[in-house]
Amino acid sequence: MPTPALARRLAPIALAGIAFCAAAAAPDPAVVDELAKWRARADASLTRERGWLSIVSRDELTPGTYRIGSAPDSQIVLPKGLAPAHLGVVVVSDGKARLELAKGQKMRTVTKEPDDSEEFTARDLVTGASRLEWVTAGRLSLQFVKREDGRIVVRAADRDSPRRRNFAGRVWFEPKAEFRVPAKFVPTSQGATIPIANVRGEISYEKVAGTLEFAVNGQKMSLDALDDEGNLFIIFRDGTSNSTTYPPGRFLFIEKPKDGTWIVDFNRAYNPPCAFSAFTTCPLPPPQNWLKGDMAAGEKYAGRKS
Repeated sequence: MPTPALARRLAPIALAGIAFCAAAAAPDPAVVDELAKWRARADASLTRERGWLSIVSRDELTPGTYRIGSAPDSQIVLPKGLAPAHLGVVVVSDGKARLELAKGQKMRTVTKEPDDSEEFTARDLVTGASRLEWVTAGRLSLQFVKREDGRIVVRAADRDSPRRRNFAGRVWFEPKAEFRVPAKFVPTSQGATIPIANVRGEISYEKVAGTLEFAVNGQKMSLDALDDEGNLFIIFRDGTSNSTTYPPGRFLFIEKPKDGTWIVDFNRAYNPPCAFSAFTTCPLPPPQNWLKGDMAAGEKYAGRKS
């Protein structure tokens, strides 16, 4: 769900400013150049090693011991060619996961500095929203994440995934100045929450920062925004969701303004990971964030290929 840490993981990039001028018919060349760089970073967020396009499996684990490998009798079955028949076992207990590799198997931790990587044959995996850890061997990478309900999710990634190699790029509307508008931010009482459902029908109660009130093409609108350490994370749906954009809805990340003027820029609307991968669990927009207007800006939906 869209806790601050998850909101950052779901965001495509660090959102650099795209300063469209509302009075201009089209952005100037410098703005076009910045937008191209922004979109390139958004693509890179999907195609990076262990990015969403590299995920090839997802399993939820309750307490117990699970065989992991490509053999059909494994409880965690990995694709053939990506992992040995018997990679080892995963032991889940007390909200933690331990990976014990079979004889002759070794993996390494993934770190920013290669020299800091550690080779292991058995390891307690870091789980939780605040810090996540990948481990790898060859093309295979594994990540263990603790859900809010205590279950452990294990994701497998293939750095040579055809979907990663062949990704043609996100598809965008042309930038439009009328979809970048100033907004009034109305904060809620401290500690207020709203229910957010995900694609699996599960409900969580997330901290809401407040409401953004604005107008697009003369039509008044508002969006509830979740708190992301002072910034805003928005899940919304609009009239284009039935045609040109991702049907369940899209995301917006809005940085806290330094000058106190909040800006809602639908040119920055982007698709959630579920638009690209079947192995993700994405939050859905709450009913109050279903906009009646057509926000024909930001990212389109080219269709998911699992």
